[in-house]
Amino acid sequence: MARYIGPACRLCRREGTKLFLKGSRCLTEKCAIDRRSYPPGQHGQGRQRFSEYSLQLREKQKLKRIYGLLERQFRQYFYRADQRKGVTGENLLVMLESRLDNVVYRLGFASSRKQSRMLVRQNHFSVNGRPVNIPSFLVNINDVVEVREKSREILPIKDAMEGAGARNIPSWLEMEKEQLKGSIKARPSKEEIALPVNEQLVVELYSR
Repeated sequence: MARYIGPACRLCRREGTKLFLKGSRCLTEKCAIDRRSYPPGQHGQGRQRFSEYSLQLREKQKLKRIYGLLERQFRQYFYRADQRKGVTGENLLVMLESRLDNVVYRLGFASSRKQSRMLVRQNHFSVNGRPVNIPSFLVNINDVVEVREKSREILPIKDAMEGAGARNIPSWLEMEKEQLKGSIKARPSKEEIALPVNEQLVVELYSR
């Protein structure tokens, strides 16, 4: 299955919650969920019945779409999380949150995760002084993510930094705005990640 290239707002409507796929637009009155809170399609406003399986599937789809992953990628993350010590659902969230494209977004260098993936692929960031252009690169505690010198004046990053005040930088990250860099101070907790997803249902889905 190829990556979804259709309207992002349609995905939010399908899941019935804001997935913040379009950056600052999701915080305005133009947000599709605020205007049409029912699923897309001709039967979207009809009565919906949810089985146990469908509830689990919807939670998995939410998590996939928030981080912009394909099914195969997501499944690999789940298996790796399941092999680690601790609670599988929380391990999964921590791994997804530790992706470089997500950290770039969380630090305010991009207005959405989709934009952050594009910027990372275009080689605009370094980790611990070394250029990294792999969005799925997993950062660790004490790693430093920095905008490369040649990229400090590009418009998407400047615009994102100006609008970064609309969302809070999580406490597990430390931002040095003047130097355009941030560091990972701790492992993100489930409470700090704060996504509209019940990760336990995802675990139950893959445990069938």
